[in-house]
Amino acid sequence: MNFPKPDEYPEYDSAYIKYIPDSDNIINVLEESRDELQSIISSLPEEKGNYSYAESKWSIKEVLGHIADVERVHSYRAMCFARDETKSLPGFEGDDYVKAADFNSRPLSSLAAELLSLRNANIALFKSLDENTLLKRGTANNYGFTVRGLIFAIAGHELHHIKILKEKYL
Repeated sequence: MNFPKPDEYPEYDSAYIKYIPDSDNIINVLEESRDELQSIISSLPEEKGNYSYAESKWSIKEVLGHIADVERVHSYRAMCFARDETKSLPGFEGDDYVKAADFNSRPLSSLAAELLSLRNANIALFKSLDENTLLKRGTANNYGFTVRGLIFAIAGHELHHIKILKEKYL
């Protein structure tokens, strides 16, 4: 699957897509980042899950929950557009979702299991899509996307947060 063109995703997603290595196999990128994040989570003691590097920053558990929320929203959008949805889909505010979720009350193992299940389900969906479907377009939060653009945004968003976890939390 080729990299999406800039008109396949909003400008703000370019900040995430830049993290994707120069590869023509986004499925491999999704599998490798899944495995890397699972390795990071499994290396953490439970008491570290609520750690935040600054007062106004999310905890590790909140970062993991945020990764899951964004992937869930983007994969839903990708599925809708792949199925020819013509209605504009709503946006969402990540900070509000994190506040409402109470991720800090959950065990790290619960968040790890959720992320693993979510990613595996999405990989199965994305593998089923042909080239024509990957180029289907839709609108969410008043921005245009292709299915392919959303898949790359999912991968890049996770890679972005893995980098932050390594640099600021671990």
